[in-house]
Amino acid sequence: MREIKTRCAIAGGGPAGVMLGYLLARSGVDVVVLEKHKDFFRDFRGDTIHPSTLTVMHELGLLDEFLKLPHSEVHTLSGSISGEVVEIADLAYVPGPCKFVAFMPQWDFLDFLAAHGRRFTGFRLLMETEAHSPIIEDGVIKGVNAHAPDGELRITADLTVGADGRSSILRERSGGEVIDVGAPIDALWFRLSKRPGDPSQTFGNIVSGGIVVAIDRVEYYQCAMVIKKGGFEAMRSRGLAAFRDEVARIAPFLAGRVDELQDWESIKLLTVAVNRLKQWYRPGLLFIGDAAHAMSPIGGVGINLAIQDAVAAANLLTAPLLAGVPTQADLRRVQDRREPPTRQTQGLQVFLQERVLDRVLDAQTMKPPWFLKLFNVLPILRAIPARTIGIGFRPEHVRTSQRQG
Repeated sequence: MREIKTRCAIAGGGPAGVMLGYLLARSGVDVVVLEKHKDFFRDFRGDTIHPSTLTVMHELGLLDEFLKLPHSEVHTLSGSISGEVVEIADLAYVPGPCKFVAFMPQWDFLDFLAAHGRRFTGFRLLMETEAHSPIIEDGVIKGVNAHAPDGELRITADLTVGADGRSSILRERSGGEVIDVGAPIDALWFRLSKRPGDPSQTFGNIVSGGIVVAIDRVEYYQCAMVIKKGGFEAMRSRGLAAFRDEVARIAPFLAGRVDELQDWESIKLLTVAVNRLKQWYRPGLLFIGDAAHAMSPIGGVGINLAIQDAVAAANLLTAPLLAGVPTQADLRRVQDRREPPTRQTQGLQVFLQERVLDRVLDAQTMKPPWFLKLFNVLPILRAIPARTIGIGFRPEHVRTSQRQG
């Protein structure tokens, strides 16, 4: 078995893993990031880059180059409720250099970060390499065993980070207790073409019994239909034509293109889960991102919380890693820092799922609630959801310095 030694081994090449790898290597820490796929290209992944993340890119000196990549910018978030448009959030109110949400395919974001990470001698990204089990010695995690293209690989590390998503193998193998917060909904993802004259800045389309979100991906819409938890098979049983009709009923501006959905293979089920680990660490091992806390797609904040985790972990662990082996107290500080905003965000998501989305799906009639109409009358109110979505409850800032490159 081939063996690699490193300061920090990161399982998972998503936003949390690649960002943490970049930040650590930038500060002189030797790091290996493992990504099980041969590239980052997978559709129906979160592609919202919120102002909090754009601020991090600015602090790293990468923002101008980053925004040269193809993307669209959303400055206001609105919803159409039974045909009546309500302006919900105006990102002009958020602090920071970018007062918009950038919509960019996640693979472009990850390719960009990885390319910049490779400029540092301590950054290694191993594609088609999947961590499958932790190396445990005397109760301490000493690295991971992985499947690599040329056979089994043993990676020993002073710190192992599980950033391998909501289905984390390391989380499963380490036996961490998961707290299920609850999610009464699922989502069906599909894409439809864009056409001249399509409405812009639309965040969601809500009618009695249905919700469809259309995300502008420059050349097409990535769409999500919200359904009751476990309701996909019942929807399939009604047939594809009925699904197309339902999309057209909820979002009439899409009616002329629903025939682009030729089969059920073009419609992907996202099983929504909202959960978190009770303890994010054990000796030699730390979890961040979806591996530590799975988020609802509400607000598209999951990718941004994952990046905030990575920034906080780099801020708190760079010095211990440069000095030697981080202690459990060092790892606990990461959870102490990031668990409160995670709990607050999940609490808000569950409230919206149960008190808004679930009720919409059961409703026989639908009109904008009186308090939402106030957002059109008093624009200053749009600052509250703008900050909640765009910045979050505890934004992180880069506190580490660049020592390489």
